[in-house]
Amino acid sequence: MIDIKDLCAEIEAAAREAGTFIMKESERFDIRSTEIKGINNFVTYVDKGSERMLIEKLGPLIPEAGFIAEEGTCVKKGEKYNWIIDPLDGTTNFLHGVHPFAVSIGLMENNEVIAGVVHEPGAKETFTAWKGGGAWLNGKRIHVSNVEVLSGALAATGFPYNLFDRLDPYMELLKYLVKNTHGVRRLGSAAIDIAYVACGRYDLFFEYDLKIWDIAAGMLILREAGGRFSNFSGKMTGLDGSETLASNALIYNEILKIVQNFMEQKQL
Repeated sequence: MIDIKDLCAEIEAAAREAGTFIMKESERFDIRSTEIKGINNFVTYVDKGSERMLIEKLGPLIPEAGFIAEEGTCVKKGEKYNWIIDPLDGTTNFLHGVHPFAVSIGLMENNEVIAGVVHEPGAKETFTAWKGGGAWLNGKRIHVSNVEVLSGALAATGFPYNLFDRLDPYMELLKYLVKNTHGVRRLGSAAIDIAYVACGRYDLFFEYDLKIWDIAAGMLILREAGGRFSNFSGKMTGLDGSETLASNALIYNEILKIVQNFMEQKQL
């Protein structure tokens, strides 16, 4: 039987080692070495190097586990356990020398995430959670904010980089939140955005067209911190990332209705 708490310490160590590699490479990285995967979708040797490092470190922890990794350096699928890895969340930030960027690692048992780590190497912050064990930042317990109304909330979001069919209602939603909250922030790393909701720095986050490796670890960290995580329909189980809404529990119903009012216009 896996001791999830002890396992999380090993996951943290792997994430920090990858983060150290990323920070060292950031000092000498040349943007001309970037590969293009698609429209506004980039990958570097740093992404791939970090991913290989993580697979090497995590693989022996659960030998039968597979990997769902953004850059596809390992295609092994596990029957029960699978690691979900984003080796460099915020690649575009990294390309331009902008922080934050992060390492995100989730462990899925069957279809449930049971452990998650998001490490932000630039800030030397490591967010950790395991099922039933609460959420932690550098060893200290964290919890979502106690903001009760949307008008008192600080929101965060991200912009789609190649799926623009829903951009018009999304921009109308953004305009509404700019006018009716304390403000809207855009960091460029969904894993960090969700972790910041978990520790109360942000009160809500929304985005569409994310992937499972962007959200898996953050989702568990948020829920263990007392937050709510769903798609725009309010479904709590989806891990595909196509729609992501994260908030504290107190304003969740309010922001869900508002998001639905705007984003359901996508088919018009």
